[in-house]
Amino acid sequence: MAMISQLAVQGAQMLVVLLLAPLLIGFVRKVKARLVRRQGPSLIQPYRDLVRLMRKEVVLADNASWLFRVTPYLIFAATWVAAALVPTFATGLEFSWTADLIVIVALLGSARFFQALAGMDVGTSFGGLGASREVMIASLAEPAMLLIVFSLALLAGATQLSTVAAFMGSPEVGLRVSLGMSLIALVIVAIAENGRIPVDNPATHLELTMVHEAMILEYSGRHLAMIELATFLKLLLYMSLISCVFLPWGLDSGGTGPKSLAIGVAAYLSKLTVLAILLAVFETAVAKMRVFRVPDFLGAALMLALLGTLLLFVSRSL
Repeated sequence: MAMISQLAVQGAQMLVVLLLAPLLIGFVRKVKARLVRRQGPSLIQPYRDLVRLMRKEVVLADNASWLFRVTPYLIFAATWVAAALVPTFATGLEFSWTADLIVIVALLGSARFFQALAGMDVGTSFGGLGASREVMIASLAEPAMLLIVFSLALLAGATQLSTVAAFMGSPEVGLRVSLGMSLIALVIVAIAENGRIPVDNPATHLELTMVHEAMILEYSGRHLAMIELATFLKLLLYMSLISCVFLPWGLDSGGTGPKSLAIGVAAYLSKLTVLAILLAVFETAVAKMRVFRVPDFLGAALMLALLGTLLLFVSRSL
């Protein structure tokens, strides 16, 4: 009976992640519109956009290969699995042993690899431009992410998210400079990986500045819907990761009852709301940087993550 309840909670977590991702994007857009005194789109507008795209016919280029057709489904599957692995409102579930930080990084890296290949597959100049910029960003973001994982592993003794969340929620952690560095580095990586301002502007199609949009210009219909939904899931994934690792309060430990689950869901939604508001305020307050300044931005994340790891290593050696 306990296994059935845990499987049900695991399935509910996967479903919540899938259904909540478009609402998160809609909420961020709404807050940004309100900050500049505009009405803004409805909160459910991303759902309408996805339904509209699913109803449209797929238009493919004549020279598109099988890779171009399969990539949207691969990206969506890899991103959904990675997002579902991150504990949202409960930990210690039946498949919590698969929620490993290195596995999540590998899944996101696989999705990025196929997306870059699909961007170059048709042979358009925009696709190659976007793919080259995406790989440039990934060459700095992925090492920074791995250093963040190593720093958490040095501190918690594991890369499994349930173990990390339990350790970070314990009183023995305290205030650490290394954790502050890791948090800032993770925020920078999340902004870059999701193509948010100041690295990229998801609301523009200006060919001189776009990164993510350049790789998906040739997609339409349900293929574009899959990629857009994967983009929504990726933002939710990073926000869930920040809330799970650095704000682990309110997480249900698994199988403790409906009341604890309800508290976990309420705490998770509250943390997402706060993070979404902070993201909207940040994007409204800053301007998009030039493309050649992005390596400096990500280089700061890489150095912060490296310094945090070195501080933890030295403190453990002493």
